[in-house]
Formats: sequence, structure tokens, C-alpha cells
Amino acid sequence: MTSVRIPPVLRTQVDGQKEVEASGSTVGEVVTDLVTRYPEMGEQLLTPDGGLHRFVNVYLNGQDVRYLQLLDTPVAERDALIILPAMAGGR
Repeated sequence: MTSVRIPPVLRTQVDGQKEVEASGSTVGEVVTDLVTRYPEMGEQLLTPDGGLHRFVNVYLNGQDVRYLQLLDTPVAERDALIILPAMAGGR
């Protein structure tokens, strides 16, 4: 299982948890497992065609998956995934 850190803005969809476990051999499979277990996250993370929304940043062991293989990036059992939706606002 891969450890997935959940930012405060998404924690209401995962019963307030800061971190959850998800399975899969790629980032895409891990995200799919997460969305399957917590369907409310689907619209916030994924486009209708199954890609990541452009405002969602995903890091695997501290590396942005955009500079790796996006959703096809391989994931090992003890890897850590961080999901960070971009925040806007302020002055």
C-alpha cells in the first residue's frame, strides 16, 4: 500500500484523516483506488476523461509527477504520495 497525504481542504472527504493508504502500481492506480473508496474526491482530482485536473499537484516521494510519467509513474509499496490542489485568492 502507498501512503497518501491528504491536505486540509480535502480531509472532509476522507473522514478527517491526514493520511490514508491506497493500492496500485502506478500513480493513476493509486488515485483510482482513492477515488473508488472516497468518491467525493473524484470531481476535485480528475477530469471527465480520467486525467488530473491542471490545478491538482501530485508529488511522489517529493517529486512532481508532471516531471516523471504523470499517472503512469510507477509506485512502490512504501512510497509516499502527496496530493495538493492549488489554492487561489488573497490580495
